[in-house]
Formats: sequence, C-alpha cells, structure tokens
Amino acid sequence: MPKRKKEKIKAKKVDISQKVEPKKQLSISAIQEGTVIDHIPTDATFKVVEILQLQKHHGVVSIATNLESKSMGKKAIIKVGGKSLTESEVSKIAIVAPDATVNIIKNFAVKEKIKVTTPDVVDNVVKCSNPRCITNHEKIATRFYVMKKDPLKIKCHYCERSMGKNDLEII
Repeated sequence: MPKRKKEKIKAKKVDISQKVEPKKQLSISAIQEGTVIDHIPTDATFKVVEILQLQKHHGVVSIATNLESKSMGKKAIIKVGGKSLTESEVSKIAIVAPDATVNIIKNFAVKEKIKVTTPDVVDNVVKCSNPRCITNHEKIATRFYVMKKDPLKIKCHYCERSMGKNDLEII
C-alpha cells in the first residue's frame, strides 16, 4: 500500500476592509389578489387575526409585528391572499385598530385604499363585559355606543356598562 502525503489545509485570505451594510428593511412577499391591513397597533395584531379567522384561511397569510413606523413607533401588517373583507370585518378591525388602513390588492397592485373609521354605533361586534347583561343570557345582538374614540370607550345599549379597549371581547 503506497504511503499518502499529508495534505496541508491552507486558509483562504478574506478582504475585510470592505464593509457590508446590514439590511435595514424587512421584505414580505407580494400577493397577487387579496387584502393588506397596515398600521395595526402591535398589541392588536392577533385580535385582527382572530377577527378575520385567519387560522381557517387556506391562502397565503403573512403577519409581521413590531415593525418600525415613523407615525406610530411600532406597528403590525397583515397580508391575506385571496380574501376580500366584509363590512362587518372592517367594522370589527376599526374597534381594535382605529388607525388601520385596508388595501385591496389586484394583480399585485393596490386598487383601493380604505382608512378604517370607528363607527358611532357598534352592533354585534363586541361582547358585553357585564355578566348580568341580557345579551349574555338571551339571543339578542349586542349594541354599543362609542362614547370616545381615542382611547376607545363604549357603552352598552342594554345595561349601560362602559368598557374600554382592554375590556373588549370580540364576538
């Protein structure tokens, strides 16, 4: 058996004088058709996911939270491929994310931009936090009046219980 020569491993020289700029922007792939909800407060991200029942959606869903925002400090964005929002869904989003923007996407381009607005009356969107309220015992649609939009304060039509943003439970 012939004797093998030991091979020396030579280190490759690397020029580190050229600085590599780190990427400073996150990129989420575009969707061909669907909806993008932008300017969501980070603490409302998963409430919007719950409102839209995205765990049951079979298309592409991209959720990014704690993104830098010049106007908000931190924000979230949700992209949903193949889904158009109903008026009811937009109303529900307006309750938890009053500054959100809904973008309708067609052929990879924004075809319509909707700034959500908090309605004056909220019907069948939020559950009353009063355990004695009639809406929690009978099949009656809930109804709340918006007393203050920022910070959100609503009042139950039936029992007159006032609730803030932290008390909300979406139906």
